Amino acid sequence: MSRDISSIHSWPGSYYIGHDKRWENGVLSITKTMVRFTSDQTKERLASFRLSNIMQIKMESSSFIFSTLTVLENGNVKHWFGSLKPNRVVVYNVLEHFWRERLLSPSYGTKGAEPQETKGRELIHLVAGAQRRLEDTGTVLHHQGEQFDNMMQGLGKIESDLGIADKCLSQLDSPTWWAFPKAPWKTQKEAKAEDAARAAATAAAGSGSGKHKVIASIPALVSSGGETDLKPGCLVVMLSSLELRDTDCQLLHRFERKEVDEVRVHNPYEISVRQRFIGKPDVAYRLLSAKMPEALAVLEMQYKQKVEYTSEFTAFRSTPAASPCGAEGSIWAEGLQQGCQETEVPMEVPAGELSQLQVHVLQPAVSQAEAQELRQMLMQLKTLALEAETELERHDDVLAAVDDSTDRAILTMDKQTCRMKKLL
Repeated sequence: MSRDISSIHSWPGSYYIGHDKRWENGVLSITKTMVRFTSDQTKERLASFRLSNIMQIKMESSSFIFSTLTVLENGNVKHWFGSLKPNRVVVYNVLEHFWRERLLSPSYGTKGAEPQETKGRELIHLVAGAQRRLEDTGTVLHHQGEQFDNMMQGLGKIESDLGIADKCLSQLDSPTWWAFPKAPWKTQKEAKAEDAARAAATAAAGSGSGKHKVIASIPALVSSGGETDLKPGCLVVMLSSLELRDTDCQLLHRFERKEVDEVRVHNPYEISVRQRFIGKPDVAYRLLSAKMPEALAVLEMQYKQKVEYTSEFTAFRSTPAASPCGAEGSIWAEGLQQGCQETEVPMEVPAGELSQLQVHVLQPAVSQAEAQELRQMLMQLKTLALEAETELERHDDVLAAVDDSTDRAILTMDKQTCRMKKLL
């Protein structure tokens, strides 16, 4: 099956032609705004309608064929689709997901021309500058964290050397008639002190609560077996992990940040996450969501070296389907005409108010494309800010551990100094 590169997803199936009373084999496909069915024989589009015009999507049965999917369009026009592969449940889940997200979108039913440089562009430049500054701050914090880690390693070596010195002093301090290197009355007390110090260090290292903060959460269709069992759920992006949940918010799987080996981007709305293993099957999940571009902005920040764009993504981005002048030009033009008809514009405008109306229409503050770009940039800013907060919390924990280790080292050195004075 040759898949339309401009579509988000497509499935082979059949379409019922009412006036001929027959079924025609073809491909059902969905784009960001359209649902289409193309015949295999004539390559003709037998059905093409907008997602915003859908009134109802149902799984039904007919007297001619079982397991059909019906879509009710505005004007009481009903479309019948049958013999869908892999099955009609998957197709129903995908169509319903994009239809509902389309209805819940704040830009539902509004389209406009692409504006020139506006205040939206100025906001984007300001946010881009803030993002660069925050990235520089994150780099500095990461460098400071490495320095703190080196300090902890140095203190660990000091404690190790002090332990060796303590063993040597214990051998010198033991009675000549004692055949063992340490006195038994000191062993239990020192073991308890070492265990307490280890427990305190472990508690300090594991107290970073910022790792579990949620950066983004989007509704998605989740599948662990390719495209055959897409089920409704959600994707939760955290600082330290990726969580996949079902509709009841029950955890399906959690990918720790260090466990993710590959994030493959098939198109702006579909990705797959994989964790590789040696000697057993890989763990892979496929995700499809109308709000995936928002999550991709965060995933690109967190998994820079692991994000891989497929040839399907490149072909999807290169198609003019998202433009009013592309393959869907006539349908977009029709939609634009409907949008203009639905917009309430006065037939007669007083002369004194004409210039103000023209300025308001021709120079909008922020376009929808700019708002989407700003939303993605703000998500990246949120990711950077949470990562900086987590790094600062880790710095606090390391500094507390450094303080405790320094106090222990000073106390140990004081004790050993007193013991050496006694030996002298």
